Amino acid sequence: MARTFDKTIYQSFAEVTDPSNVAPRIAALRQKLKEKKLDAFLIPRTDAHRGESLPDSEQRLAYVTGFTGSAGLAIVAKQKAALFVDGRYTLQAPAQTDTSLVEIQQLPEAKLSDWVLENLPEGARIGFDPWLHTPNEIRDLATKLGGHAELVPGDNLVDMIWIDRPAPPKGKVELLGVSSAGVSAKEKLKTLQETLAAANADATVLTMPESICWLLNIRGRDVPNTPVVHAFAIVHRDKKPALFVDPDKLGDSEKHRLAETIDLLLPEDFKPALADLGKAKKHVWIDPATCPAAVATLLTDRGAKLIKKSDPVSLPKARKNAAELAGMREAHRLDGIAMAKFLSWFDDEAPKGNLSEIDIATALEAFRREEKTLFDISFDTISGSGPHGAIVHYRVNTKSNRTLVPGELMLVDSGGQYLSGTTDITRTLFTGAATAQQKHHFTLVLKGMIAISQVQFPEKTTGAQIDALARHALWQEGLNYGHGTGHGVGAGLSVHEGPAGIAPRYHVPLEKGMILSNEPGYYLEGEYGIRIENLLHVIKSDVAEDFLAFETLTLAPIDTRLVAKDLLTSGEKEWLNAYHARVMAEIAPHLAAQEKAWLKKATTEI
Repeated sequence: MARTFDKTIYQSFAEVTDPSNVAPRIAALRQKLKEKKLDAFLIPRTDAHRGESLPDSEQRLAYVTGFTGSAGLAIVAKQKAALFVDGRYTLQAPAQTDTSLVEIQQLPEAKLSDWVLENLPEGARIGFDPWLHTPNEIRDLATKLGGHAELVPGDNLVDMIWIDRPAPPKGKVELLGVSSAGVSAKEKLKTLQETLAAANADATVLTMPESICWLLNIRGRDVPNTPVVHAFAIVHRDKKPALFVDPDKLGDSEKHRLAETIDLLLPEDFKPALADLGKAKKHVWIDPATCPAAVATLLTDRGAKLIKKSDPVSLPKARKNAAELAGMREAHRLDGIAMAKFLSWFDDEAPKGNLSEIDIATALEAFRREEKTLFDISFDTISGSGPHGAIVHYRVNTKSNRTLVPGELMLVDSGGQYLSGTTDITRTLFTGAATAQQKHHFTLVLKGMIAISQVQFPEKTTGAQIDALARHALWQEGLNYGHGTGHGVGAGLSVHEGPAGIAPRYHVPLEKGMILSNEPGYYLEGEYGIRIENLLHVIKSDVAEDFLAFETLTLAPIDTRLVAKDLLTSGEKEWLNAYHARVMAEIAPHLAAQEKAWLKKATTEI
């Protein structure tokens, strides 16, 4: 009898939007435009903390347009409205919104500035919430508009019409011990204060939850998938830092322990504290790419001098210390066990032709939940069968759910949040007799993945410089993929972390301790998608004193039944065989006999 699984608890497959709501909400918003003497209003898919995961109370774009993707922006004008999304959401966006009222514009070809120039009259007034846009975004848009329209900061019009808006999150704050964090919050703060002194900054304003949580060795439960607390912080060069946080998120013990290191203030104290920095003519470090424009204005309007540089916590956070690395290795061992169980189960069930995309995502979560230290998944599972696998960031719901047909490729991209760390893994799964074309494309992707895994590179090399290695085999046949090869990954924080990555846009040098994904792919629209992803850790190389290399953290087999072996070099075969030997050695002892037998077969040398 086929195994059954409990319903998921960390993700939902319900279709949560109703396009019929779009018309009345846009009508209500247009009434507010009239009252405020505005010609249009901007609605980004973000909050003041710039997080990838949003609490329900911050889902303004979804409320107005129905679109629930992880990136996008809408503009609602008196007569027209447009929703800007990238290529990941060209199918999802029109399905979720009312396209008779909202034009779908695809980024990066379509540009907000061009839409404004074409659709709004000269002298138009465009409203925006300065807590939801950065100084860089507003400056860049104003420059592109060239005086055609005025950008007007003000109250959020969506909040005015959102009658049943959920309350802000109040997830409880947890403190990490030094054994998990590796370095005490006091030491991290001292190092940051030294950084401020070197930059002649009197203070820095931190708005990114991941930076605040890493710096203070805290974690929260304010959003799905990422264990952060929503708060703001001001770190002074020569006095105690301040954390502006809802006191309901803190227990008495947490308040007492945090108060030893920082001043705990209310969220409503944040604006006056910024004004005080301004009045004192302080030099304040802000990140103009992530900080709300409102913060910059509150500072400069009162006389502060801004030092505009990248978030000073971002790079230290990316350099994982020994304790963080140990935790991440443990998380990947635990995830490898869950993946082996899942892949073994999948191999038994997929050929029967009864598995839906939701069945597969549900099973994978269930296998992960067998590990008691799992407390969330790191993002909603991408479970794409056949043609859905070609949609790079496909999200299955009850409406789109389809049954996997034996012979189709199955793409599963998923991850877990364990008490020890964060994982992210993609495997393309075999479900029957693969075609020669499928094997060929799979092997080209695998060659790129192995190239990144094996590369030795000098210090100060960037992800932009090595990205082409992952694409080389594809490029030789006129093929490519439209996403980056890799992103940074947090240690027990966000699965997507800056400032480094592997893609043309990443120009931050790779450093020892950084953790990155390695996930080349190939997507044949309407037929299948292929992606293979492991996480890598940057280590010192043995080839030269000033060279770096990668250590693979992920421990799960790559399906050799999809490999066209004649396309692999002897060196690539050696890498794959050595990797599989390591997977077998580290994962097999934790499996039952049947699963262990499956893993032994899956990791057989080629």
